[in-house]
Amino acid sequence: MNLLEEFWYGNIEPTEYDTNACEEYREVFRLITQNEEKHQATMTDEQKELFSQYTDAVREYQTMAECLLFQNCFRLGARMILEIMQDR
Repeated sequence: MNLLEEFWYGNIEPTEYDTNACEEYREVFRLITQNEEKHQATMTDEQKELFSQYTDAVREYQTMAECLLFQNCFRLGARMILEIMQDR
């Protein structure tokens, strides 16, 4: 199968990336998790609920931002390909 067929059949997920290969990513994620656990240990139930609402909103924002970034990068790549094809 070619790349477009792989993409069509769902064998390629453009938003997935191997975070295990990046030591810096793993370290930052570890710090985030560690700090979140420390904060939640000191929170009341009301504070935990408020924090949960905050983190849900941040995740939703990040998902939208990643989608927009993907779209912009895809468009940029397509424009590059068009420019290369015009130079022929």
